[in-house]
Amino acid sequence: MNLTPEQQELGRRNFLRALAGTPAVAALGAAAIVKGPVPGGPVRLGYVGLGSQGRVLLEQTDARYGEVVALCEINPAQMQKADEALAAAGKPMARHYEDWKEMIDKEDLEAIVIATPLFLHAEIAVAALEAGLHVLSEKMMAREVEGLRRMLETARRTGRLLEIGYQRHYNPIFQAAYEGIIKPGLLGEVYYSRLHWHRNGSWRREVESPAPGYDPSPWGYPDLEHLINWRLYWDYSLGLLAELSSHQVAIANWFFGAVPEAVTGYGGVFRYQDGREVPDHVYATFEYPRGRTAVVSSIQSNAFNTYYEGFFGTEGTLILKGESEAYLFDEGEGPATSIDITPRGAGPVGEASASRAAEAAGGVASGGRTLQERVNAYELEVSGFCASIRTGVPLRCGPELAAGSARACLAANEAMQKKARVAVPALV
Repeated sequence: MNLTPEQQELGRRNFLRALAGTPAVAALGAAAIVKGPVPGGPVRLGYVGLGSQGRVLLEQTDARYGEVVALCEINPAQMQKADEALAAAGKPMARHYEDWKEMIDKEDLEAIVIATPLFLHAEIAVAALEAGLHVLSEKMMAREVEGLRRMLETARRTGRLLEIGYQRHYNPIFQAAYEGIIKPGLLGEVYYSRLHWHRNGSWRREVESPAPGYDPSPWGYPDLEHLINWRLYWDYSLGLLAELSSHQVAIANWFFGAVPEAVTGYGGVFRYQDGREVPDHVYATFEYPRGRTAVVSSIQSNAFNTYYEGFFGTEGTLILKGESEAYLFDEGEGPATSIDITPRGAGPVGEASASRAAEAAGGVASGGRTLQERVNAYELEVSGFCASIRTGVPLRCGPELAAGSARACLAANEAMQKKARVAVPALV
């Protein structure tokens, strides 16, 4: 959603005004889930999968919370980049493994972080939980419903923590939006949500051998193309809905307090006729209880609107854009109307007004700046996961909510392939 600078300023101020004087405004500060080193010292971590996402998590691991003991990666080029990232951060080098099973057997770990392709999540997570380790796994939770069931059942039976990498749940802006806007009902009745993730690019990566004579076949990839571009093939990934939109569906489920009951979908490989299997354009309409709807649009042919989550209520509109901006509009203050700021008295949405108290309390500013320039939800995610292990602080997302997003996206892919309405599967 592209707003004028004036509309952005109005939306920011409305958002801060609505939070002023509420506990939710504290979430906009720079503090993490907990402050300072966790009791018992850093959690001993092993990382499995060191591609771009795995290295982000590795680089954002605060040494006060997590000690990186071991790294597991089948691609030597990625392992080298991980070593360079540790060195750049001034962190000790970690021991190397190609086989995650060997790493779990040999290392004295407390938890592992999984950032492998989707098709491996359930297998690795279940084995780690069975070995007594806590698990932070990247999204989506699993590639099939049976994998979701096994992960949930094993976590419950072993008593180990299982968190899924929906970092928006650790983002202070999303926390504040839920606690200060959604939960109190400031938007009125919300019947419609728009979940929008648009990019203009192929998602394809250049295929280069990571080492002379390198053979990925022992790891389940017939050739380097499938190893490097695993996101483009059904065997390893579920495409845009799993890798991108499942983040947004998780937010809709959180804010609606429900999992969709059914979904219709459409999509296909429309632009990139390059041998890929997963669609480059997907559209899905999720049906929630009480007449609520979330519409997903994820395309690879135009980036004008980039990505955002919008919640449109009878009393107001909330836009969460790019994980660092939040805009709140009273119904009647939308982009097509005047942006003049006129006091309107008390109402479901706070009137537009600059609030220095709110800005000071939140450590944020309007006037063209993002609401929280220093937010790093990945760091908060890893630190929060470690804090939960040490102190029992509840996980921000948790496997039940993550499984709801996965079930919805699995059904959406099925609906897209069948061009039909599909019920979202249950876990029991």
